[in-house]
Amino acid sequence: MSKSKKRLVPVRRFKEFENADAWEQRKLGDIVSWKKGTGLTKAELNSNKTGNEVVHYADLYKFSPVIFNVIHWSKKSEGTIIPDNSLLFPMSDVTPLGLARVSTIVRNGVRAGSDILIATVDKKHTAQFLSYEINAQHKKIIPFVTGTTVRHINAGGLAKLNIMITSSKEQQKIGDFFKCLDKLITLHQHKLDKLKRVKSAYLTEMFPAEGEREPKRRFPGFTGAWELRKLGDFGKVAMNKRIFKNQTSEKGDVPFYKIGTFGGVADSYISHDLFKEYKLKYPYPQKGDLLISASGSIGRVIEYEGKDEYFQDSNIVWLDHDNRLENSFLKQFYNIVKWQGLEGSTIKRLYNKNILATKITVPSISEQKKIGKFLNQLDSLVTLHQRKLDKLKKMKAAYLNEMFV
Repeated sequence: MSKSKKRLVPVRRFKEFENADAWEQRKLGDIVSWKKGTGLTKAELNSNKTGNEVVHYADLYKFSPVIFNVIHWSKKSEGTIIPDNSLLFPMSDVTPLGLARVSTIVRNGVRAGSDILIATVDKKHTAQFLSYEINAQHKKIIPFVTGTTVRHINAGGLAKLNIMITSSKEQQKIGDFFKCLDKLITLHQHKLDKLKRVKSAYLTEMFPAEGEREPKRRFPGFTGAWELRKLGDFGKVAMNKRIFKNQTSEKGDVPFYKIGTFGGVADSYISHDLFKEYKLKYPYPQKGDLLISASGSIGRVIEYEGKDEYFQDSNIVWLDHDNRLENSFLKQFYNIVKWQGLEGSTIKRLYNKNILATKITVPSISEQKKIGKFLNQLDSLVTLHQRKLDKLKKMKAAYLNEMFV
């Protein structure tokens, strides 16, 4: 095989195609015919599954590259019926990368509303394969995007797009593989979304509504009104001793989290000797304490897990409270908290006085523990499903990178 042809073979191929011919470069315009979606404004669409099924151009940003379930319907018989084996491009958006999205539809008889460009692929090629290839190399579309405030793309531009194609059998195999992977991702996304809704519902019902003293839902054996208090009634705001820039380094022993890296990956470190000295002499969180971002994106909460870490003073704080508050309960309260007297405009600031003055309704410590344990278990399930979903998405990204030229 020539050196030039080696460059046109993907890193990963299905076994039956390992010795097949190299892929070929073509122009998209050589293998598709074009038409536009018509009519049917957003106001004429509904979601109650009555009338004709319609794809709205905004759907292409949500469900790319394969649309499994249509969510819009219209009683009007307008809109262009999407032919089999077609690609769907949104014709306008506010970002160039948004325009790079391309989708296929897996159901017959669906109509395309306005602002959708339909590219019907010839019988030698498969739209499903092409949708994954184009999305995997979306940056190739950017040169064909026009406009400034609202950006557009048209058939003339897309027709010039270079694509790499292989035999129809290999195209079908690759397209079916990614379609199955997307179905699995969609299934996990639906499970995750359902869990989040369940958690949100329990959170709303297991804490009293504003102005009330009892929640709608309680565990058996617990009765009576909750107490209305302020966070300051239970303790004080604490923070780590200030760390100066000359005390940090890009590499080191103990991660130093600033507000910009809080909850993420540290980009600064302090020495272990300084850490031990400051941890002994000055305030330091206990395992289970809830660290709060007090500036920028305020109110983000990270549970301290007991690792050797240090945190930026005043920007990252915690409530150093007594045993009348259970951290697992407090963590859930922080999900619904309305901080007292937020200050600032462009960048808000959560001062110590805001935290201490924030109102909270609390039950007995035993009920706090029961609520906290239950809701934290739901959080663990959400985290587990999120990790599975993230793993599937990373797997898909890796396959996209290796299975296309």
